[in-house]
Amino acid sequence: MKRWWLYHGTGGIAANPIAALPEPPPWRRFTGTGQATRPTDDGGEGARKVGHVPGVPRTPAPHEVEMVNSCLYLRRPLLVTGDPGTGKSALAYLIARELGLGPVLRWPITSRTMLNDGLYLYDAIARVQASNALGGTPDIGDYIHLGPLGTALLAADLPRVLLIDELDKGDIDLPNDLLNVFEEGEYEIPELVRFARTQSEVTVLTSDVGHHATVRDGRVRCREFPVVIITSNGEREFPSAFMRRCLTLKLEAPDRDRLAAMVASHFGHDHDLDVYQFIDEFQRRAAEAGPLAADQLLNAVNMAIRLTTSGTYEPDSEWAGLVLKLWHPLSAEHG
Repeated sequence: MKRWWLYHGTGGIAANPIAALPEPPPWRRFTGTGQATRPTDDGGEGARKVGHVPGVPRTPAPHEVEMVNSCLYLRRPLLVTGDPGTGKSALAYLIARELGLGPVLRWPITSRTMLNDGLYLYDAIARVQASNALGGTPDIGDYIHLGPLGTALLAADLPRVLLIDELDKGDIDLPNDLLNVFEEGEYEIPELVRFARTQSEVTVLTSDVGHHATVRDGRVRCREFPVVIITSNGEREFPSAFMRRCLTLKLEAPDRDRLAAMVASHFGHDHDLDVYQFIDEFQRRAAEAGPLAADQLLNAVNMAIRLTTSGTYEPDSEWAGLVLKLWHPLSAEHG
């Protein structure tokens, strides 16, 4: 561990949020005003993603920790690549839990995702319907819902962790559309800009269930740039202008000990299963059939532990056949 590290990647959970981050570079300082509330409880999502058993140490690769800390110091998005199941998405939850930054804001990307889907949605039809039903004009803020990216850019003293998941599945223009938002740390809501002269402050819904934020003059600007983790399975390359604004990290397949720690974080040690035997078989299968995802290992271990606990586990040929089905190849070329 190095003294300048804020994040150590050990899988720990902070009792309190980190007091403050180091000063950002001059070109990454933002002046958003206001205060946005955030949930303190992630509803167990972090435990589902990275395990719930306390006290299980994680030993990350040093370059992984260095790049996460560089992202924190430089206030730049971190583009994480690697095969499926190497822990790309889990990294966002590890950061949020260790630094006490609250629930992760997750933005899953599909081929139909547009920039505005991440920033905000305005339900004009519902507002018109409510106006007709009530005989008056309802508050526009009740019909504006900030998306994960839009919520992450609200002004706050500590950053939120934003996971932009599988960006390579999105429209070819989406990375370029993100450039200005990443560079300026702000965006406009045109529907509110038109109201600014008569109603300068509007309370809107955020991505956090039950939470709201006040938007002034139709503009949202961060005070602390969010910790942005972008995952990609390497299905296509991104524009150079986008890459210039990101730091990059490639995650390799976890080794034997890291897989064992991953299993222990979910299942602990209070069972009779020979986990290392499972891991050795899993790695042999991966060598034969091509890369496998770590959650395929967890699926098989979960089955074996449950059957062992109930006294019905039989490591026979039928069980071996089931394991092979659980560890099916992830690519057609290895099928």
